[in-house]
Amino acid sequence: MTARAIALCETWFDSAEGESVRRALAGRVAGNGPFGQRVEERLSALLAGQRVLLTTSCTHALELALMALGIGPGGEVICPSFTFVSTANAILRVGARPVFADIDEATLGLDPADVAARVTPRTAALLPVHYGGIAPDMDGILRLARSKGLRVVEDAAQGLAASYRGAPLGTLGDAGCFSFHETKNVTCGEGGALAVADPGIAARAEIIREKGTNRSAFLRGEVDNYTWVDEGSSFVISDVLAAILDAQLDKLPQIQERRREVARRYRERLSGWAARKGVKMRAELPDRETNDHLFALILPDGHRRAAFLAFLKARGVMATFHYVPLHSSPFWQRYAGEVPSLPVTERIAAALVRLPLHPRLTEEDLNRVVSAVEEAPV
Repeated sequence: MTARAIALCETWFDSAEGESVRRALAGRVAGNGPFGQRVEERLSALLAGQRVLLTTSCTHALELALMALGIGPGGEVICPSFTFVSTANAILRVGARPVFADIDEATLGLDPADVAARVTPRTAALLPVHYGGIAPDMDGILRLARSKGLRVVEDAAQGLAASYRGAPLGTLGDAGCFSFHETKNVTCGEGGALAVADPGIAARAEIIREKGTNRSAFLRGEVDNYTWVDEGSSFVISDVLAAILDAQLDKLPQIQERRREVARRYRERLSGWAARKGVKMRAELPDRETNDHLFALILPDGHRRAAFLAFLKARGVMATFHYVPLHSSPFWQRYAGEVPSLPVTERIAAALVRLPLHPRLTEEDLNRVVSAVEEAPV
């Protein structure tokens, strides 16, 4: 019998999510319902007490953050090219222009020195990405932002339950944006959240999220009726999805414990092989607590990755590459007509491999992954 394929990502759903959905279906199922409000309070407790607004995706959370901060036409926002397309799309959607900066080798996040070289009078904000739940040099990024009067929006899509010098990711800048896509540590299939500390920004974001109306204030009994008071869109998540997320948050400690153990075992069992083969693992940085969202290997060069991945796939191990740099995409060629020099981004993107990492991995799964990696051509 052929062994089952080992998935890159797998959700941990069971009867708890089903029961939570059943309860949601018995009440209000639209946005800003009882489950949504409860989840926002629970996330706020995880995020240093910041105001949290659930959204339909991290993409929408990023758009909402930029809109609430007044970033728009004529402005530039510096972000990495080594990221998911939503990071740059959110900038474009508010009428601003993405400017790509290079990443550093240790964190695979924005390099503050390269960011500084790309700041212009049109720069309005910096948008660092916490790749794999590891923050870039946020001290350097925040220092640069303060010196230039720039906003900082954190793309913490992969960052829930991770921290930088004791502060939760997504709480360091002016706004933090999170994802609950099915590939994330906790998920409701599709969902996101915005976290902000400033009450004024939070109030504007709440209105924008509710189609530009003060409906949320009406539901709290603060006004007698609600009306159109600002620009906006429909960014509110259904209470059914919030119910799934509520059950997932109950499991967060167990999910994190299991992911941490899988990552520890990979590092322990593959460190000798990696040293012999010239393969790098991501640095363990004492001032950053990761959430073990992913486990990455960086091969000696990009020419060997296709054969490496093909070998693992033949063994039933669904390892994969990650981002194709945005500055090399067909859209960027049409939009910008120029390609910035981002040597670290290009080298890492060509050589990085992600191994399966999720809480449903068994001991047998781990053994199969490690054996396949050790035998794969490098």
